[in-house]
Amino acid sequence: MNICVYGAASNKIDKVYVEKTEQLGKQMARQSIGLVFGAGANGLMGACARGVYSENGKIIGIVPRFFTGDGIRFEKCTETIFTDTMRERKKLMEEMSSAFIITPGGIGTLDEFFEIFTLQNLNQHQKAVAIYNICGFYDTMLQMLNELVEKGFLAQSAVDRLIVSDDPEDLLERIKEFQYK
Repeated sequence: MNICVYGAASNKIDKVYVEKTEQLGKQMARQSIGLVFGAGANGLMGACARGVYSENGKIIGIVPRFFTGDGIRFEKCTETIFTDTMRERKKLMEEMSSAFIITPGGIGTLDEFFEIFTLQNLNQHQKAVAIYNICGFYDTMLQMLNELVEKGFLAQSAVDRLIVSDDPEDLLERIKEFQYK
């Protein structure tokens, strides 16, 4: 099983997010779950990859060719795939993954989450979409999704399919048990 992990590329974030995302990566590797990610060396992308790497896990980095320069790419990937565009990158990440985990992040992470969540709700994939809600980072977004349900803009079943946890072991166990409904 390969899981795509989305998350911040910034290093200007509290270390608690970095430490907990590295723990997620370690848990993935211990359970023989491969990482598919955007190949970033920094932020939570890099933290997850370092966690997987520290436990000798499989790491597939998918990166646009224009991401160049020292320290931008995680150089210890098991496999690195280069793309021409961000769209191609996201498509490959989707195709190569059995499930998706969203860790804290900025606008790019939100874009990735809402695209994969929308595709799930349009029945374009039946894979688990999980939110690693470190320190309640996504509580406000989850409240917004519930408000969309209350006002008739989103089906309750869409929100019910989301897996939300702040514990990496629980998150991975629930992903393994996920059945699309």
